[in-house]
Amino acid sequence: MIETYALKNYGKMFREPEGQLRHKFIVPGSTYSNQLWDWDCWLTNVALRQFVKEDISEYEKGCVINFLEHIDEQGRIPLQITRDTYLPWNFCTTNEKTNIHKPCLAQHAVFIVKNNGGDSEWLKPYFGDLLKFIDYYINNFRHHNGIYFWHDDGAIGVDNDPSTFYRPLDSSGSIYLNCLMYKELEAVCYLGKLLKVDISKYQFEKEHLKNSVQEHCYDEKDGMYYSVDLNLLPITEHQHQGAPRHWDCLIQRIGCWSGFMAMWSGIATQEQAERMVRENLLDEKSFWAPHGVRTLSKYEKMYVVKPSGNPSCWLGPVWGISNYMVFKGLVKYGFFDEAKELAEKTIRMFEKDLENCGEIHEYYDPEDGTPIMNSGFQNWNLLSINMKAWLMGKNVVEEF
Repeated sequence: MIETYALKNYGKMFREPEGQLRHKFIVPGSTYSNQLWDWDCWLTNVALRQFVKEDISEYEKGCVINFLEHIDEQGRIPLQITRDTYLPWNFCTTNEKTNIHKPCLAQHAVFIVKNNGGDSEWLKPYFGDLLKFIDYYINNFRHHNGIYFWHDDGAIGVDNDPSTFYRPLDSSGSIYLNCLMYKELEAVCYLGKLLKVDISKYQFEKEHLKNSVQEHCYDEKDGMYYSVDLNLLPITEHQHQGAPRHWDCLIQRIGCWSGFMAMWSGIATQEQAERMVRENLLDEKSFWAPHGVRTLSKYEKMYVVKPSGNPSCWLGPVWGISNYMVFKGLVKYGFFDEAKELAEKTIRMFEKDLENCGEIHEYYDPEDGTPIMNSGFQNWNLLSINMKAWLMGKNVVEEF
């Protein structure tokens, strides 16, 4: 049912050049206007490659090139571009610090290269700008302990994750961001070798980041990866000199699904993954729900399941993308029975929605699988087709 639905609608996701979007591109769903979104176009592309047989390479490349053509002199790339505007809007008028394109642009480029026979010639003129984008993250969003942080809670993707939502500026060492950044550095290293560019700096940064995340974000007490709080006062010359603090961040023991991205990214050790799954993921009072993974542990006082937009609700509802990311981590670390169960839950949830509504939605009630809001949302929900391919033992298209 999902595949039939996708085949009927996917053609509406392709857009021709318009305004400041000078290249063909992909939007997250047939109901979207001409908006190019950062991690949405990447993951929608991964889903499309699983079932689309025609050549869509120009639309894929256009997603990456459109973004790289809007880099500024500092290395900032907007999160979203439309015909006439882009996010954040103040790129145009000020040097004020803002969140920028999530660190998944190199990952998208690698995905395109690997799925088009290794052709990287199209990327050569833009690779310097891609490195400039990565350097902006390194120089502006990295704490001295190696952990990356969001500037604020604007357009972070997981809108109201309590580790970032309404937090002080430059304070959220988000595990979600750091796992994305680790894979982004891995992707840059892959591309650099392909294009014969010296990427030793980024190879070092990748390993340094992995070590930093393992040191600061893994909690031995809970057997779980968490975000960290970087909002600590500086150590001054006169205060508490008898025993100044010897730590530079504090772990945030907030049970968010994004902790499992340490498995998706490959940062977690096998032993850590065992504890994460057995002691956290499979706890039915916490994350493991009848229709997938709760985006916030039910133990948390912030837990709520309700419709909301701007921010969308990530405080408990099941999302297709979080189910998928956790599923991929389970497969990577050999938890095949758990991965099978999660894939089946996800597919059944979407099929039930198609049966009842004829559409799929943005997010769902974890207990009964009823849709909560935004009918016609496709985007990464179509990654359930990739999950189905894995269940059937077929070739699975993977992000990177």
